[in-house]
Amino acid sequence: MLLLLLQLLLRASCAAPRCDPGFRGQCRPTVEEKPKCADLVLSYCDDMAYAQTMYPNILGHKTRSDAEASTEYLLMSVVESLLGGECNPEIRMLGCSVLAPRCEKDKVLKPCRSTCEAVHRKCAHAFEGIDMAWPYFLDCDRFFVSDEEGCYNPLEGLGEQDEQADDFMDDPSLEQPAALMQFKYHSNGQLISVLKNTENQCSDIARTYSIGRSMEGRELLVIEFSNNPGEHELLEPEIKYIGNMHGNEVLGRQLLVYLAQYLCSEYLLGNERIQSLINTTRIHILPSMNPDGYEVAASGANDNNYGGDEEDHGYDFRNVGRNNAQNIDLNRNFPDLTSIVYSRRRLKGYRTDHIPIPDHYWFGKVAPETYAVMKWIRSIPFVLSASFHGGDLAVYYPYDLSKHPQEHNMFSPTPDDKVFKLLARIYADTHETMSTEEAQCGPRRTNGQKGIVNGAQSSSFAGGMQDFNYLHSNCFEVTVGLGCDKFPPEEELSIGWHENSEALIAFMEAAHRGIKGIVKDESGNGIKSARISVRGLRHDITSAENGDYWRLLTPGIHIISASAPGYTRVTKKVHLPARMRTTGRVDFVLQKAPSDSGTQEDVDGILSLGTYDRFDPYNQYMRYTLTTSLSQNREERAEKPWWWSYFASPGGHAPTWLLKL
Repeated sequence: MLLLLLQLLLRASCAAPRCDPGFRGQCRPTVEEKPKCADLVLSYCDDMAYAQTMYPNILGHKTRSDAEASTEYLLMSVVESLLGGECNPEIRMLGCSVLAPRCEKDKVLKPCRSTCEAVHRKCAHAFEGIDMAWPYFLDCDRFFVSDEEGCYNPLEGLGEQDEQADDFMDDPSLEQPAALMQFKYHSNGQLISVLKNTENQCSDIARTYSIGRSMEGRELLVIEFSNNPGEHELLEPEIKYIGNMHGNEVLGRQLLVYLAQYLCSEYLLGNERIQSLINTTRIHILPSMNPDGYEVAASGANDNNYGGDEEDHGYDFRNVGRNNAQNIDLNRNFPDLTSIVYSRRRLKGYRTDHIPIPDHYWFGKVAPETYAVMKWIRSIPFVLSASFHGGDLAVYYPYDLSKHPQEHNMFSPTPDDKVFKLLARIYADTHETMSTEEAQCGPRRTNGQKGIVNGAQSSSFAGGMQDFNYLHSNCFEVTVGLGCDKFPPEEELSIGWHENSEALIAFMEAAHRGIKGIVKDESGNGIKSARISVRGLRHDITSAENGDYWRLLTPGIHIISASAPGYTRVTKKVHLPARMRTTGRVDFVLQKAPSDSGTQEDVDGILSLGTYDRFDPYNQYMRYTLTTSLSQNREERAEKPWWWSYFASPGGHAPTWLLKL
């Protein structure tokens, strides 16, 4: 053993000396080789305006192989597809300027911060539209430098404006115009991106806002057009369009996207008709009320993916995606106020307006989409509305529920039947083909009506949205059937827009039919919730927050009254000429009534149902919010955005920087 140890020590002493900087001359120190410029060979960066780069790059990737294997480079390779072609190639080239920075004379040049900021302004909404965070490596403050520090323009070579990329990005004339419609189906992410882009291009007249989320957590996004977006203006009527209530009825969804783009671009181009409409009307557009159902319909699923113990509506191939993620038909899910009207119609002095929601309704299954729309209807003084469907070519007007004791299909008019027929006729007659005799889907067309049909006469059902609008609020809503094919081929989308575009505009202009005015007290203060009554019509409307009101009426002579608790009633006679296309102005000044005069009126006369202000008395909102949140964040399913599978590799590092906080 001793001999073995001696041999090992001898070998160690004879070995070549190790390099130790502490002993001079013992060995030659290693000299680190400085990085040099190398050819740029990344395939997704081959159109950059320079030919050489350097490794390590700005992100610290030491070699080209490291850069190509990175999640950042993977994102650059698929970003065009993810964003639906929007912001391409700006985002990709901006990313390449960080992954493969410009190299000159063995020195890295950093890209300009001004270019990054311009791209961010233009394209941030596109990432929001697909629920993706702005990529960390495109942080303008972190990886880009100012002009004074000697930066370069990473978008050089894109076009005639190459020398000043920020001018290129900021000049609205060089951006994609809103009118450049893409006649293709948009995913939910792409739809949101288009609306956000339209908002950015027309920021003076457009605003997007959310009214809630679907059962699976998708945003119910509205785009609003007004000369003062975000605020109700005195005497300016509010209207709404709702599409895609049934997820598999999709033409209306696309038409409303095109309408938003059209309103924006035509306003900017100086179209006087569109400018007048937007300057005098507040327009709200909800392209998709049922984004969850649309996802199922668009995926081409041939079975019901929504199992469980929810309602069974008998899915078949034609109805895949019709209902929401709870398998609830949203157009059967609103409170049935029509039955209440029918049960009271023989009572003296019964009304058909502002009927409270019965408490028992909240014990049933109320979809989050329905809940969101009901709150929306109650929060804004809408005057006019249309919901867009598929499967037939006609405009349906209330009531949807038949007055027949067994609910057999039967003509069941509202007190405002003449007004609804006028509104329906405006859309049908302006449509390219709807009012022609040949326009029908199978045997359902009722002879002689030429494109307008009473809902209950065609197909009676309870819980419809248009009946709820009429009986619970001031809003007059119709249902527009856009065609026999619920999910038409993409090549027919342009035809659908051509057939409906004029009707969409004309119907919005109809909000300016009838009368409008302000109800004030003797001091000039607006009176909220004053009642506007029309003799012969058992349906009142009420004034808004500042006392302004709108009452849709047909031409003719009308006796109008205004009243409010604690005030004396005022009555006026109004003549609306047949050719009058603008709203008549009729103001009222109400005097305080003596305390013992007994003029305070019983507003609802349905005391057993509670008051009108009694909405969601059992705080169901928290339950719906919690349900939706659980649906979004269910750990068992580990749900992530639809694009997550592009980047998350089994066993690999999860790129959580892509997820929005």
